[in-house]
Amino acid sequence: MALIADQARSLPSDDAIVERIVAAVMGQRLRAGAKLPEGALCDAFQCNRTQIRRILVVLAERGVVTLHANRGAFVSSPDAAEAHEVFEARRAVERPIVLLAAERIDAGMLAGLRANVRDGAAAEARGDRSLSIRLSGEFHLRLAEVAGNSVLTKFLGELVARTSLIIGVHGSHSAHSCSEVEHQHLTDALERRDAHRAAKGMEHHLRHIESTLDIGDGVEQSVDIVSIFTR
Repeated sequence: MALIADQARSLPSDDAIVERIVAAVMGQRLRAGAKLPEGALCDAFQCNRTQIRRILVVLAERGVVTLHANRGAFVSSPDAAEAHEVFEARRAVERPIVLLAAERIDAGMLAGLRANVRDGAAAEARGDRSLSIRLSGEFHLRLAEVAGNSVLTKFLGELVARTSLIIGVHGSHSAHSCSEVEHQHLTDALERRDAHRAAKGMEHHLRHIESTLDIGDGVEQSVDIVSIFTR
């Protein structure tokens, strides 16, 4: 019994494996259309198929993978129409958010935004693409918290999650580095309580990110799963 308990404790948690797979997708080490065989995932994470199947269901619910009957799991490949709809929705939601934020921001909120921008720039400089994308999304969610509208915050949270996947799968490294500069400009406008400039800056920022996406069909491909997660 003690041996079984020790083995159970040594297994990586579902959350830890989910986050490692998400990071691999965001970092483009797992590309759109990549097949995720259960056996290879078991070998990579030293766990059993029951756990991997639970994890794949979680990833499917988050939109990171697509499950096909009798074929298995594949990294999702959001198409151009979906990406356009997501960014269109974000522009509609984030304009009122940034207008409200310009009215309600205080020194503490401003300091939090500036710290996020610094951390994002540092992650980008280190080449930590997954963290950079996550911090970029957190910047926009912080703005929603500043605006103080819980309904808009909830809508934006769902959109940011979908956008992060789209950028992780289809975005370019060089384009994403520009977003921290744009975040800085947005923060400067908010510090001046210049709602008009902040709203224009948000519109430009979101359109710029969308314009840099390189969206094509995800081609089904085989990858060395064990190598990706052990190197």
